[in-house]
Amino acid sequence: MQVPVVREIEAKSILNASKVYDYCINPYTGCQVACVYCYAALFMRRYSGHSEPWGGFVDVKINAPELLAKQIGKAKKGTIWIASVCDPYQPLEKKYALTRRLVEALIGRNFPVVIQSKSALLRRDLDVIRRLSDVDVGFTIATEDEASARLFEPQAAPIRERIEILKEFKAAGVRTFAFAGPLLPGSPEKLAALLAPAVDHVFIDRMNYLPAVRTIYARHGLLEFLSDSFFRTQGSILAKGLRSRGVWVKSIF
Repeated sequence: MQVPVVREIEAKSILNASKVYDYCINPYTGCQVACVYCYAALFMRRYSGHSEPWGGFVDVKINAPELLAKQIGKAKKGTIWIASVCDPYQPLEKKYALTRRLVEALIGRNFPVVIQSKSALLRRDLDVIRRLSDVDVGFTIATEDEASARLFEPQAAPIRERIEILKEFKAAGVRTFAFAGPLLPGSPEKLAALLAPAVDHVFIDRMNYLPAVRTIYARHGLLEFLSDSFFRTQGSILAKGLRSRGVWVKSIF
């Protein structure tokens, strides 16, 4: 893992409007997980003023918990997504604990919360997350094949570890989900069997940023896995396998 350029900054706002949910919270600008297909990589350097490659910088919003405590009291009720353009449990979270403190600030506020990650550090916060009155916790899991996952998201937790953590949250009474997107090379039948015991629902999506990732796929001889037919077939088989096991599924494409 590369050592990122880290800056501690004061954010002006932390509870922001989102096009996916009502609000999003991003404790960090930049992401050490640095998945090769991440859409945030397409614009976050320009937005943040960084010249380092994606994964090579992180701005830490050190005032985020205090800022949320001020903003939440004035906000209209709506669903909050943690996080939209970074992994809220990337390695720096172990030092700064911003996400944990943000979750603590939401306890008792009765806002629906969606937490999404690829990091095993999520397990640390089960004690505070389960105190939220309305919360869904999920991992991005787009393949069951560990080799494929390492190619596209090398700094993420292993697939099996993500599954085990979801099972722990589900056993604790927390609603769990998987975001199966963008669908990566692998077996949708095996992925369905792996996900079903661990999640309450699954979202399925395709790769939507083809120009940015085409070179990577070509380098590894994987261009066939960017075709429309691959996504349609893979998504259909995965959805069927999940529904047959009683899992609610929504295809986004």
